[in-house]
Amino acid sequence: MGSGFFALLDDIAAIMDDVAVMSKVAAKKTAGILGDDLAVNAEKASGFASSRELPVLWAISKGSLLNKIIILPIAFLLSAFLPIAIIVILVLGGLFLAYEGAEKIYEFIFPHEHEESEGITDEVLTEEEILVREKEKVKSAIITDFILSVEIVIIALGTVMDEPLIQKIIVTSIIAIVATIGVYGIVALIVRMDEAGFKLIKHSKSEKSISRFIGNLLVKALPFVIKGLTVIGTIALLLVAGGIFVHYIPFFHHLSEEIKIPAIIKEFTVGLVLGFVVLLVVNLFKKIFKKK
Repeated sequence: MGSGFFALLDDIAAIMDDVAVMSKVAAKKTAGILGDDLAVNAEKASGFASSRELPVLWAISKGSLLNKIIILPIAFLLSAFLPIAIIVILVLGGLFLAYEGAEKIYEFIFPHEHEESEGITDEVLTEEEILVREKEKVKSAIITDFILSVEIVIIALGTVMDEPLIQKIIVTSIIAIVATIGVYGIVALIVRMDEAGFKLIKHSKSEKSISRFIGNLLVKALPFVIKGLTVIGTIALLLVAGGIFVHYIPFFHHLSEEIKIPAIIKEFTVGLVLGFVVLLVVNLFKKIFKKK
């Protein structure tokens, strides 16, 4: 009886060791999406009144958690009964990620004028109107999070496709929870950087005090941090997309084996090329439908 109990403990320990290793691999695979998720959510959670930033971020976080509660069971069912669907979703998601990355690069090289943001205006809004606009921005952020969450879950699940169902569930769920808590925790710190800076400046007694210097640094650093995350997220998007194509599309897999260059360059190049192909197709369709 005792030996059976200890054997069970050994099995559980072995499973947890495997889960820890696979979770690390899955975390590396999803890092690119998380970088983009950080940049997107930091941008969407900023621009509110200081007192509303954290409540707004909490509302988006709850929506993100709900997204993953919806996505996870569907992903597990597909994995159990229609595993080929996971590969198809992965490749389609890779095309979406590659398109996003290529679009950002295209926007940087060939910027075009955007309509003025409705948020920057001289009109005085009532409290009710402010709350309505706030809800609209929260809803938009949750929809964007849903798309990114699908990719995070599917990519995490793709790393444990050949493992038993219980390990798939544990590893993918861990990544989903870490993604939610980690991303929105860091976003909360980022969007409050300027507020922390203003408080340090306000309470500093001297123009040359260390607290004033740090406060100014935090205030000035915020836009650069968000831009930096955007650049890192764009590169990571293309790397993740390229990795999906190289591993799951036979043509690119064989091509990558024949070309003797570092894997990171292969994956980035494949992601970039296919990203611009998708961008070209999307822009072509936009022009056709615009004429109609």
